Amino acid sequence: MSGGAGAEVIRDDRGRRVRERDRYGEAVTTLTWAADGRLARAAVRLPDGGWLAIEPRAAHDPRWGASDLLRLGPDALTHCAAIDWARVDIIPTLAEPARLPPGAGTAVLNLVAALAADQGRGPLAYHGPYPTEQLFLALLESFHWESERAPRDPLAAFVAGHLQWSPAPHARAFARSGVYVQSREGIDKLAWRGRAYYRADWQGVERHASHRVHEVGGRVHGSLWALDAPLEGHLVLAADGAVLAAALPAPDDEPARALAPAVAAGLAAVVVARSAPPLAQSLRAVAAALTFEWAPLTGDLAVLAGDRAQLSLRLRRALAARVAGTTIRAEQVRLGFAALAELAHALGDALRARAQARLAAATPAAQAEALGAGRTPAGAAAGAREIGVAVESLLEDAGQLLA
Repeated sequence: MSGGAGAEVIRDDRGRRVRERDRYGEAVTTLTWAADGRLARAAVRLPDGGWLAIEPRAAHDPRWGASDLLRLGPDALTHCAAIDWARVDIIPTLAEPARLPPGAGTAVLNLVAALAADQGRGPLAYHGPYPTEQLFLALLESFHWESERAPRDPLAAFVAGHLQWSPAPHARAFARSGVYVQSREGIDKLAWRGRAYYRADWQGVERHASHRVHEVGGRVHGSLWALDAPLEGHLVLAADGAVLAAALPAPDDEPARALAPAVAAGLAAVVVARSAPPLAQSLRAVAAALTFEWAPLTGDLAVLAGDRAQLSLRLRRALAARVAGTTIRAEQVRLGFAALAELAHALGDALRARAQARLAAATPAAQAEALGAGRTPAGAAAGAREIGVAVESLLEDAGQLLA
């Protein structure tokens, strides 16, 4: 047996891991090995408590051939390129990442890293067709990137195929309070009630997140984060990962208020600028059909609920207080841009999901037109103007709130 951060790894008589338990004695990974030495089946526990099963070579993909099936209960979700689990030598390509529940892709990659570390393998390379930012961030949780030359932009180096990855698996724990705790050198990530909290620095790479892990007075906190500071405190843990408190603040009793149209337009422009060009037209159409409002949210900066995009009144008040606290115009403008960017980041994935569904339902001609679209100087200039007007409107709103 071996383990770290309170975890326990159980091995068979050949030294292969067959089970992992967390600090509470709960199983987090199970592996079954066949008589010929191959992996017969594995399962990894997910942050929400469910189990994702891995069935080696139970699927086929026309792009790369033999594949490992990923199943949640009786449902086959997707597959990845087949791995030689007894001698791990690749980071597998995942066919449809969007079909996996939150944390599932990371759990699979962590198993890959753990077995590679057991076997003394690595560094490993990723040669798949999808070197996305999402995959890059997921890999940072279970590997350390390496390069012959230290790149200025590790993400760009990854997209170009210039990074390799040394196994650095994390330990996982599932507290009885429902809090998922992920640790390596320290506590890196928390998950609770469908929200994931990340620390900002991952091997020198800044990870932007509305829900952040940070330390105060020797304790680890999971907070809703905005404008470079905690906006709400949700979780408190001891340094060793023991959960001390888990609660959302009481909701505000303040009524919802309509968002200025200029701010809504600028928010949509930021999301468009951060998205793939083929989604631009669909994103604008989705945003135009929504009612944007400041709302008494608890737990999130922004949510998409039906035909309403709701933004946190707490963030509105925090912005007003910060703007009132400085007479330097450049700092006020910076705060306005930061608030708009925070809201766009919080809403971006939900808006893109709706835009992708809208585009998928469009006619073949409309899809071809969208796929052929690119960013134009005129479009970029128009978007920049919308964003600038939105910031001015936000600052005006902040001034009126405290007047």
